[in-house]
Amino acid sequence: MTAAHFIYIPIVLIVGLVFGFFLGGRAARDAFALEQKKAERRAAARAARQAAASAEPQDKDGPTPS
Repeated sequence: MTAAHFIYIPIVLIVGLVFGFFLGGRAARDAFALEQKKAERRAAARAARQAAASAEPQDKDGPTPS
């Protein structure tokens, strides 16, 4: 084993760690943003369902005579 290996191998390991940390951070940010979008869509769908349910008449038999 030459002396270059004592320099080359640790440098390659450090570069790999930095590169992996960078890509892992980006993936975590993307996953978090995707989860937020899903939550927003679910909340919008829930609000739309509630609005549609409250717009429906509560009494199915028709209006009560006065």
